[in-house]
Amino acid sequence: MMTALATVQGVESHSGEYQIQLSCEQKTSCSSCASKSSCGTGLVSSAVKTKALLWQLTTDKRVQAGQIVEIGFPEKSLLQSAALVYIVPLIMMMLGTAVGSYWFAPLLAGGEGIVILSAFVFMALGIGFAKYLSPRLELRSQQEVVLLRVLGEPIV
Repeated sequence: MMTALATVQGVESHSGEYQIQLSCEQKTSCSSCASKSSCGTGLVSSAVKTKALLWQLTTDKRVQAGQIVEIGFPEKSLLQSAALVYIVPLIMMMLGTAVGSYWFAPLLAGGEGIVILSAFVFMALGIGFAKYLSPRLELRSQQEVVLLRVLGEPIV
């Protein structure tokens, strides 16, 4: 189980259970890297505003707005998201290369240009397919978030 710290943004009580809205600041590994000042990626990440991820979950633990809580979610959902975003377009690109090489190029009497074009078209289809499936996967992963413990008030 992966864990993260989140801030309670709002709480709604519904018959003994609490519907809480959480905000979790997305952190990059650049903030703890020793060479962030001389690295291009570190310079870009320091210039770009940090992104806050919003979560909602239902719990029986009493919390108040402003409290820091620890949330957890299974690694499975993260691995599935990574596979969808990276592997599906890559596999589609390789499939497009094979189809272009063994079917389109001989059919159209073309060369490498047709194979490259076919690879890009199939990769674009893979990206479109990943974009189509990612909202469902994101919704499912948001439902798997659990409240592990309430840590207390934020340090000011």
